[in-house]
Amino acid sequence: MLTFLGFAMIATFLVLIMLKKMSPIAALVLIPALFCVFAGKGAHLGDYVIDGVGKLAPTAAMLMFAIVYFGVMIDVGLFDPVVRGILRFCKADPMRVVVGTAVLAAIVSLDGDGSTTFMITVSAMYPLYKRLGLSLVVMTGVAATANGVMNTLPWGGPTARAATALKLDAADIFVPMIPALAVGLLFVFVLAYVLGVKERRRVGMLVLPGQVEREAVEEELVPAAPGASGAPAATESPAGVGAGPGSGSVAGSGSGSVAAGAGPAPASATASAAALHAGGDAAAPEDGFQGLDPHRPTLRPRLYWFNAGLTVALLTAMIMELLPIPVLFLLGAALALTVNFPHMPDQKARIAAHADNVLNVAGMVFAAAVFTGVLTGTGMVKHMADWLVGAIPEGMGPHMALVTGLLSLPLTYFMSNDGFYFGVLPVLAEAGAAHGVSPLEIARASLVGQALHMSSPLVPAVYVLVGMAKVEFGDHTRFTVKWAALTSLVVLAAGMLFGII
Repeated sequence: MLTFLGFAMIATFLVLIMLKKMSPIAALVLIPALFCVFAGKGAHLGDYVIDGVGKLAPTAAMLMFAIVYFGVMIDVGLFDPVVRGILRFCKADPMRVVVGTAVLAAIVSLDGDGSTTFMITVSAMYPLYKRLGLSLVVMTGVAATANGVMNTLPWGGPTARAATALKLDAADIFVPMIPALAVGLLFVFVLAYVLGVKERRRVGMLVLPGQVEREAVEEELVPAAPGASGAPAATESPAGVGAGPGSGSVAGSGSGSVAAGAGPAPASATASAAALHAGGDAAAPEDGFQGLDPHRPTLRPRLYWFNAGLTVALLTAMIMELLPIPVLFLLGAALALTVNFPHMPDQKARIAAHADNVLNVAGMVFAAAVFTGVLTGTGMVKHMADWLVGAIPEGMGPHMALVTGLLSLPLTYFMSNDGFYFGVLPVLAEAGAAHGVSPLEIARASLVGQALHMSSPLVPAVYVLVGMAKVEFGDHTRFTVKWAALTSLVVLAAGMLFGII
């Protein structure tokens, strides 16, 4: 009964948010409350929720102060050099923009924190996607999948959990998995290339002023009259999400021109180009498209090395576990605000500027606490895991590593990493040991589902991603799940091929 209710609750939640019948916060609260009553445990709902909130409160605190800290670092220009390098590579080509998103997300993921990765990636790439009229769900999907592969780093969480649960060395689990994970990351870059080519075909090819192609473009285009706007309206994205009002038009706000790089340009594209040419003073030619405003008043160039040192010290302390992560970000945010914005009105302005993200993410985390609290408190998670493990045919015993890898996809999507690694993985390892399968193989196989896990509704960081990108969670899920699942299967196949799993 509890097994059926658990699967039914998750299915109901996913269907309602993907069909946009309920907001994620409302669905995370009301659906588990209803199923708790169906399970006959409505009287204990309060205990389950308080228990769930207590477990997720440190995560909510970490996210709140991490958003403030990295928001301030973005404001003061710490990441501008990296962003400029990525944007210089992009050259306003939709294909390069999408590939650049994957590269940036992978690089920033080295810190092991998904929320940080998404804040930096979205802050850098969002203006470019909006200006070029690219699909924002492509950005969120590529960023989440790239981060999911990189989430397997020993300090990212899953590897440490697997090592702890099975009493193994994290290095023995992770190091042999590097070739398979590298194949997975390469697949993400190939996927980004394919999606980028599709976006290029949809919106056209663009080049920046100062490029050689501009001369050829100017010969073909008729200059637009001042104030003219012939740009098309926002185009429907592949996942049914437009880039937002006016995002399909780049008239008067860009610094590029449309070229015929993706085939003959339609009349509307030519009009867009003329409008772009007329309004091309938004960014200096040598800078090209700017993902972050290079003239924003919050920049603190004189404090660049202080901020860089503070961030390196913060990440080092995080990796070395000198203090709990929420405490580190709390101290870091307070110090960053005080040094960069010593005047009280400026500090209040910076906090207010990031208040929307803080409130949205913290609210989502506490709403998710209801969902996880009911799943765990009623015993649904345990019954679901036992049912899945019990459903494994006896003949699959010698192939438990493969079974673990396949099960890691749905289980890490529908469960928290703690629930999977501490609750299910030991059972799978025991079943594998009975058939001579090494716990190391089981532990490595358990990591392959992380590409999909990062888009789970139970992962707080994903709400940072969709919130900052202004993308509906249902649209992100509908677009991303298939590609993330395919990436996980590629990692699993590579691990089997290399004899790692």
